[in-house]
Amino acid sequence: MTEEMGSTVPRRQLGRSLKELRTEAGVTLDAAAEALECSRQKVWRIESGLGAVRSLDVKAMCVLYDVNPALETALIGLASQTKAKGWWHAYGDAIPEWFELYVGLESAASRLRFFYDAMVPGLLQTSDYARAVYDHRIEVSYEERERLVELRLQRQSLLTRRLPPAPRLEVVIHEAALLRIVGSRAVMADQLRHLTEVGTLPNISIRVLPLSAGLHYGAVAGTFVMLNFPAGNRSTPEPPIIYCESLTGALYLDRPSELAAYETVWAGLNRLALSEGQSRHMIEKIVGEVHHG
Repeated sequence: MTEEMGSTVPRRQLGRSLKELRTEAGVTLDAAAEALECSRQKVWRIESGLGAVRSLDVKAMCVLYDVNPALETALIGLASQTKAKGWWHAYGDAIPEWFELYVGLESAASRLRFFYDAMVPGLLQTSDYARAVYDHRIEVSYEERERLVELRLQRQSLLTRRLPPAPRLEVVIHEAALLRIVGSRAVMADQLRHLTEVGTLPNISIRVLPLSAGLHYGAVAGTFVMLNFPAGNRSTPEPPIIYCESLTGALYLDRPSELAAYETVWAGLNRLALSEGQSRHMIEKIVGEVHHG
């Protein structure tokens, strides 16, 4: 029972990665079990993210699947986190930044809910706005910045994909984020126009939390993303995840009490945010002010 107490996030990511590597290596579940001298059920449980995983097992699988050393180090680091109660993914630590955990989760989600209080979410950014986001990051080289912008724009394709069906995206953006000039007035005006265009897609809802709402629960929670996953062919769907990013890393929350707390925050934001129509009207008004300011 104790192994089930750990965070499901690293277990699911590790399982998904090991299954992909086994498939790429052309190794069947039975062949893997035989080579690892364990039951087929054990390999299946690891790949399904159903329990804590020993580093020893991951190492043996990496040898069997001929995994490169850098990825092996990342996966072993991930295995050590499968027993953790909550999970903090620190950039540049055991798991390299290129190990794009969040991006994988985002693309697997069937519903995404964003609350952003400082800027426009990456999934809705224009390329010029995305570039400007990194302007103040002196530690990021030009090449790195272009790669990050490219990744951000690639992620946006999930909003219009056909298969699997595009996720439902619900966004609440604080009015302050829309008033902040990022890049230049022209860049900002383009970004705001892009929001009004994307907001017409049937699977996307963009709503503004007005400054007049005053202090609210979201001000305490800060920026966060809530991810829900499809049931698929599992009897119980993967539990939802709350993702909160900071300067040095990201926090993944998936305990029932944590999910309930953020559902309460979201319900509060829902009550205070303008309707989609009112939000569009406000964004169009700000575009005019930005242009003539």
